[in-house]
Amino acid sequence: MKKKNNLIAMVFALSFLVFSCKKENSEISDLQKVRNNNNEKSYPVTKMDSAQAISFITKQKIQELFDLSTLYTSGNRDTEIDSVIYAQMKSYFAESDSNELKPILNQLDSFKVKTAKVGNISVKKEIKGNDTLDFAKFDVEYFDNKERLIGKFEKNAQYILKLSPVKFKKEFKFYFVDFDVKPKKDSTSTGVTK
Repeated sequence: MKKKNNLIAMVFALSFLVFSCKKENSEISDLQKVRNNNNEKSYPVTKMDSAQAISFITKQKIQELFDLSTLYTSGNRDTEIDSVIYAQMKSYFAESDSNELKPILNQLDSFKVKTAKVGNISVKKEIKGNDTLDFAKFDVEYFDNKERLIGKFEKNAQYILKLSPVKFKKEFKFYFVDFDVKPKKDSTSTGVTK
């Protein structure tokens, strides 16, 4: 009887140890993060008082657009998921016009870009008449499928923040008005450019 109780206690202790040490893996893969990018997130106005916050959100939106674009160009472009990705990319623009996306996709195709990384962003405002225009200047690095640097390019984008009231709060949504993909500066150190 004593052996039976010891055995039960030992089995109980081992099972407790095994279940208590179980580590849950709640990390989200990069692909899952990109799939969930849909430009639906809105930002409270009170959090947007600093230039750092605007710069952070602008960089985030530019990176999301490049992530979706590289995912789209790496696919066959004829599947249902490709059409969903394309619709997500169009949602980043104020005008849902595919002409804004063609230059981006063409450039990624011509360089055979697998991934892109956005950096060195600066935002500024210009006043023209009664309008305040928001611009972002940034660098983007293109990498091939072997993670080799293809080139680093300086780019510009114009964006707007549209008021989007949600439950008695003033919030806004971010949209690109113009996205300049023409390379202004190429500081390619490795790789071959076309």
